[in-house]
Parts: sequence; C-alpha cells; structure tokens
Amino acid sequence: MVDAWRQQPRRELSRETDSMAVIGAAFDPLAGKRVLDVGCGAGVLARSLSAQGARVVGVDPNEQALALAREAVPEGKFYRAGAQELPFADRSFDGAVFLNSLHHVPEPGMHAALREAARVVKPGGNIVVIEPLATGSFFSVLRLAEDETRVRAAAQKAVGDALDGGTVEPVDRAEYVRRERFADADQFLARIIAVDPARAPVVDERRDELVDAFRRHARRDAHGRWVLEQPLRAHVFTARS
Repeated sequence: MVDAWRQQPRRELSRETDSMAVIGAAFDPLAGKRVLDVGCGAGVLARSLSAQGARVVGVDPNEQALALAREAVPEGKFYRAGAQELPFADRSFDGAVFLNSLHHVPEPGMHAALREAARVVKPGGNIVVIEPLATGSFFSVLRLAEDETRVRAAAQKAVGDALDGGTVEPVDRAEYVRRERFADADQFLARIIAVDPARAPVVDERRDELVDAFRRHARRDAHGRWVLEQPLRAHVFTARS
C-alpha cells in the first residue's frame, strides 16, 4: 500500500492556499475537537485553532515561546516537552499537527516524534505534518543564515519511515506555496530571528550578504512590497486502530 501511495502524483493546491486551510480541512469540523499542536512555538497556530472552536493543547521545548503562547491563547494548555516524549495518555487527542516543526526535532528523534503523535491520537484521528521544502526564494535567502537542507530532507525521510513502518496510514498529501510579504529586508531578518533567536549572531555577521540575497531573490508586488515564496508539502495521516 505504501509503494502505491508513493507513486501517486502530489496534489497541487492553489498557490493562494494557506496552511490553516489545509489543517481546517483535515479536521473539519474543528469545533469541539481536542487538538495537539506539536512544536507550538509562540502560539500562532494555536490561536487560529482556538478561534475556530478547537480545544488546543501545545507542546514546545522552549519555555520563552510557551510563555508567549499562554499569553496569546489563555484558554489553551501548554506544556514544556519534546515531541519525542509526549506527556499524555494514549488516545487522548482527536488529532495532532506538526506545522513547520518536525524538522526542528533532533534528527534521530523525528520518527519517534511521529510515533508519539500516533500514540496519543485516537484511532482514526488525523495527524497533519506540514513541512517546508529546500526550495523557493524564501529558502534561498534563509540558507545564508541557516542552511536547513539536511534537516528538511530528514523530516521527509522520517515521514517515509513512518509510512513504511506502519506507524501511520496515509490519507492525503499535497504541495502548495506560502507567500510572505515584507516591507524591507529588515522585516525579513526580524522574522527569521523571531522563529529561532539562535540565528541572531549569524544574521548580524552576514547582514550585508543577507540583504543582498533578499533583494536578488524577492520580487515586488503591485503594492511595492517584497514577496518571497516557500514551497510546502502537507501530509495527512490517520492513527492506526
């Protein structure tokens, strides 16, 4: 079954599709569902899920990010934990989401993180994994500050290993492009540092190179804003019964 799945063409979504639309479709209806946000960061996804009626629980190893998430989503519950060892009982969630977070899990633990998600999600519940690919204008600039080529590939391999090992069963997969608009290079640099503050020293050291790359790879839209594009791959799985 997995081999046949790999041979299926990837579904190309509208370039205007965003990750929330993909996640919303996977859990429709969201209202009332208990959803685990794995690698929740500052709570951006959790806030969107909660606004649509989901009961959100988030985990992240970064306590500073969790403090921001608790402030952003006071009705949610947030715990300091790694994705490889979730502090929850078996079958305690209706679904789980990894939004741009699997490639941040230490490489040896990526498959374990998917196994843990499958453990805590009820049989038949969906698990959504959305990961950036190592292509696109956004990535071309970012890689000067942090080259994620290897970890992004490792995340896709972990997904394949989870399928091959029967950890999860495939439901859907698709690719689409995230467009981000910036007033200038400074806003872009602030954005990538906000995602990972450890990038700040490299950004300071290579600032001129980054600004130059930003201007070469970004394009202007009709309103004069700079646009960078990041291709994403979305996998939807179901937890095995």
